[in-house]
Amino acid sequence: YTAPHWPWETRDDAHVAPEVAANLFHLDGGNVEAYRRMIHHMDEGIGWITAALREEGLLENTLIVFTSDNGGERFSDNWPLVGGKMDLTEGGIRVPWIAHWPAVIPPGSVSGQHSLTMDWSATMLDVGGGQPHPDFPLDGVSLAPLLRNPAHAFDRPMHWRMNHRGQRALREGDWKYLMVDGHEYLFNIARDARERANLAKREPQRLDAMRERWLAWNATMPPIPADATVSLGYGVKDMPAR
Repeated sequence: YTAPHWPWETRDDAHVAPEVAANLFHLDGGNVEAYRRMIHHMDEGIGWITAALREEGLLENTLIVFTSDNGGERFSDNWPLVGGKMDLTEGGIRVPWIAHWPAVIPPGSVSGQHSLTMDWSATMLDVGGGQPHPDFPLDGVSLAPLLRNPAHAFDRPMHWRMNHRGQRALREGDWKYLMVDGHEYLFNIARDARERANLAKREPQRLDAMRERWLAWNATMPPIPADATVSLGYGVKDMPAR
């Protein structure tokens, strides 16, 4: 779903205002009630999908995944996390994911395994019996073993980069390296999810090592295209997390 998202209008609205149609990004649009209705309509749509699967006898053995591409914006409440969309702080990148597959996933199970959205592409290809094209290897890692056994765990370093404010981040286990506007930070997320206690000076060796690992990863990535810096009124369009 693209909702809840700007433009802050739902199917209940008679028409899209001309100024919104000309520029879907609008800082002066929307309100909490429109946001609530967007979520309500999204929930309805998910209900229609699950009802159709149930009627066809497919719900028990269908993998349904619900997640988000970034943290909330404007009318959202990301508490206790700091930041939101366009930030590489936890409020901008940490999102829940819910997987429903009764035939495989133990009911009520919970996992703290770190993952990225691209892992779902690898997962669905895996559970569907497919193979990636040898010329186009996947960046993601299959989560299929985790779905079958919630106790399954593996190391999953996660890297991000974003033109906006020169942001970069690396998460390894409990630790996170972050750079924003040229300033470097080191956080123990397990103890400090709000990213308030910068441990960079206390643990300079860890900071240096994580910085070097981020740089090594970034060297394997293609450069961010010049046309990726599309103005959105308050920054620049971010490159997706890799």
